[in-house]
Amino acid sequence: MSKNVIDCRAAAARCLLTVSNGSSLSQQILIFEDQVKERDQALYRQLCYGAIRLYPKLEAIAKQLLAKPMKEKDRDIFMLILLGIYQLSELRIPDHAAVNATVAASRTFKKTWAKGLINGVLRNWQRQSESILQKLSDAEMAAHPQWLHKQLKQSWPKHFQLIEAANNEHPPFCIRINPHHHTRQQYLQLLTEHELNASACEFAEEGIRLEQATSVDKLPGFEQGWASVQDEAPQLSAKLLDLKAGQRVLDACCAPGGKTGHLLETEPKLEELIALDIDEHRLERVQQNLDRLQLTATLLQGDAASPESWWDGKHFDRILLDAPCSATGVIRRNPDIKLHRTAADITQLSQLQLSILQALWPTLKQGGLLLYATCSVLPTENEQVIQQFCQHQEGAEHVPINASWGITRDYGRQLFPQLEGHDGFYYALLKKVHY
Repeated sequence: MSKNVIDCRAAAARCLLTVSNGSSLSQQILIFEDQVKERDQALYRQLCYGAIRLYPKLEAIAKQLLAKPMKEKDRDIFMLILLGIYQLSELRIPDHAAVNATVAASRTFKKTWAKGLINGVLRNWQRQSESILQKLSDAEMAAHPQWLHKQLKQSWPKHFQLIEAANNEHPPFCIRINPHHHTRQQYLQLLTEHELNASACEFAEEGIRLEQATSVDKLPGFEQGWASVQDEAPQLSAKLLDLKAGQRVLDACCAPGGKTGHLLETEPKLEELIALDIDEHRLERVQQNLDRLQLTATLLQGDAASPESWWDGKHFDRILLDAPCSATGVIRRNPDIKLHRTAADITQLSQLQLSILQALWPTLKQGGLLLYATCSVLPTENEQVIQQFCQHQEGAEHVPINASWGITRDYGRQLFPQLEGHDGFYYALLKKVHY
């Protein structure tokens, strides 16, 4: 199909359809965006991300409004209905314009019967919204799958509503300044000169939060390595490792390389930093980031759970393990997690996390530190993994993290996603002691 020919709502419906069938939103959104007029691309992205963030709620509303379930072959029209409900509920587009444009978008699918259905459903939503919302479950109202809502409520009875609210919002745009080029205050001044409003992050020393997202080519000196795009929460990792000159450091599961660059910026006189990842193609992204920052690391393709395939036998002073996880702390950035993750995934991930920890531990020096990190808010993947490891691994000492961010747990420290702040994240620091 040629470029710039699809109505942005029809393109968004096609994107939603492929994502609901298991594809990645970050990949699909680019594919269909290429078929939307440039002037409509911002709305297209807003529709895709917004509708996926609220998908469980929109789906429940649509099912209430439809007299019978739609056939599988007509799920493209179902997605248009979801987009119509989203526009009427969440956007500032005038109601009549939202309805008319959504109805018109159905022409793309060559299903003339759909115009009347879409118009009728959306008009009924305008009339019956209050009564329909009263019929939704707590999980549907929170726009979260039932399994995740249940786990959040059980794990964090005082926090789950704030977590869910943050998950449903557009994420902030954060950067990390390179202190070898500018101080944070100097870079804030540069942003002001470029008419970009920003403020210092509360916890990360090199962190800056912009009032609005922008393309990286508008960030002063981005191509020269003056700054990197990175949320505040992962920026906390480098300081926790207490890096020193001459140390040998492993950055395990390193892609796409944000923390790799930060480690080298924090301590440029490391003996060596090994950046390890199982995905060879994602390592290419790590190399690109290092090239832009003019930094050097040893990149290795290998499985962190199988060091025998890549480790040279020389021990590490520090290990950063950014463990594979559910990413439930960054749902607002990857909202398709709501559609793709299941409760069974969490159990499997926790087993994988523990196996990687156990495999990497022998590569750590006596007296060395291992920092375990995830972008999850589920204790099953976080404190429970660390507790199990410490209770069964001789010489593993849990080191409490004293910080002004997050909340203290028996093992590690948990951050929740903040509406105007950092993402959800977890850290636990372990020391290898003599036994």
